[in-house]
Amino acid sequence: MHTPHAAPRFPERLSPFELRSTPLLRTDVLVIGSGIAGACTALHAADAGAQVLLLAKGELADTNTAWAQGGIAVVQLPEDSLATHVGDTLRVGAGVADPEVVQRIVGGAQAAVDWLERLGTRFDRQGSDGTSRGGDPDGALELSREGGHSHARVVHSHGDATGREIQRALAVALRQHPRVTVRENAFVRDLLLADGRCVGAVGQQGDMQFAVEAGAVVVATGGTGQIFRETTNPTGASGDGHALCFRAGARLADCEYVQFHPTTLYIAGASRFLISEVVRGAGAVLRDRNGEPVMAGVHPMRDLAPRDVVSRAILDRMVATNDTHVYLDLSTVQGDPHRLFPSIARICSTFDLDLAKDPIPVRPGAHYFVGGTVTDGEGRTSVPGLFAVGEAAASGLHGANRLASNSLLEGAVLGQVTGHAAAELSRRPFPGLPRSAPGPLLAQDPPRLLHDDLLYSLKSLMWRQVGLRRHHDGLQDARSRIGYWHHYLAKAPLPLRANCELANMLTVAALVAEAGLLRAESRGTHFRDDHPQRDDARFCRRIFLQRGADGSIEASLGPQHAPTDKTHA
Repeated sequence: MHTPHAAPRFPERLSPFELRSTPLLRTDVLVIGSGIAGACTALHAADAGAQVLLLAKGELADTNTAWAQGGIAVVQLPEDSLATHVGDTLRVGAGVADPEVVQRIVGGAQAAVDWLERLGTRFDRQGSDGTSRGGDPDGALELSREGGHSHARVVHSHGDATGREIQRALAVALRQHPRVTVRENAFVRDLLLADGRCVGAVGQQGDMQFAVEAGAVVVATGGTGQIFRETTNPTGASGDGHALCFRAGARLADCEYVQFHPTTLYIAGASRFLISEVVRGAGAVLRDRNGEPVMAGVHPMRDLAPRDVVSRAILDRMVATNDTHVYLDLSTVQGDPHRLFPSIARICSTFDLDLAKDPIPVRPGAHYFVGGTVTDGEGRTSVPGLFAVGEAAASGLHGANRLASNSLLEGAVLGQVTGHAAAELSRRPFPGLPRSAPGPLLAQDPPRLLHDDLLYSLKSLMWRQVGLRRHHDGLQDARSRIGYWHHYLAKAPLPLRANCELANMLTVAALVAEAGLLRAESRGTHFRDDHPQRDDARFCRRIFLQRGADGSIEASLGPQHAPTDKTHA
């Protein structure tokens, strides 16, 4: 095992700030992030009368939302009900989801879908002759079923391109709204506080630094998948928002829960690509190299079991068969896979794979960060003036695991209430930006940094020791290594965006390892080989993490409560 090092100390900022030498922008509401959560927040804040500045890390369409294939979960069938959707969410949440939050978000699903359609989103509807894919605008919404759902209730667009269609419609609305200004390729480096309140941020576009002063700041930066070697997330998902809020002193929770998607296209040397759960919902079967079904005897729902169950089953079968992957067999799908899943078919065809006849090589990949910055029902964090929404937040909806297609739903529903709350706060008096803010102390002789080597070392370490299966010794070793890497990275100047992203990734990785060590049980996406059972007597509660005054990670346990998946069965 690695030699232990002192616990890392995380600075309040990645670099110093001087107002007199920094170009300044002013707005009512600053939204950081352009996915469904950030875009919905910006549009609703603007509709409430606020002037909104939205900063997109990349191009406006380059978000986790745009990569989402599944859809939005919304009850439609007469045999389904809101109570069943709530029950499915609480069951998958493994006892620690907040039933009031779940009820509120699931109850807002239909209104959110209606609003997105009015905005121009084109969901798949059935034609008058019963056919699908586009269909009659007055036809019934076409539905898919995904893992953990009792019924088909996932609305989608173009079969498997739902996120791209939603992002397209949101981007058009953002550009057309008279009170929304969008800046693309704008990386936010630090949040700025005055008198304990968040009053703005420091960003950069290329080599140009700028500051934003705002009456309300909303972090909606998406996920953290890039801290793992295998992930479905785009390259920009480096946990920036989680790290921003942590450095600002906000309270985070549920950081031990990282959802791994079971089916990522796996071909050595190729970019990873998500194979949506709707494929298994349509009848596809996971098989090993010998043709044996992976999920037989593992779970009553077999291939549509919750994602953590399927992911670990795949990993175990890979080990048992000494293989790097398993196979997704679509020969049992009813209908033409090319028509049902055109985006997946197109990607697979570039590797000479035919969905209709070729087994698709797949393995798990980091997919969704369940934890984040703790928020109330309107997106407020523990830092006045600072809001969080979407994957960057921990609203209480998901508990220990996310039910498929509940995340786009969360972004749309909570984006509305967060936007209105941020707009209201921005109309109240607030202190201006600080004249200056110190950065971390730099070494006189900073270490020479091989950025790519450190990045790949981190991603490999997280995959091996903080991934699908965890153990006390591996987590402790990972925490030590991450602390050491962060220690010497902090001695080096961080003007480059890539180095700032790396600092954010190390910060988030440290939070995952810390929370994983503290939760000495297995629950939801968090599985400990040394504590393989769920322990409601000690751990039916949340773990909170916060930056201490000395820069350390301070942990605390939330109140013990009755398991919500049993009390609301």
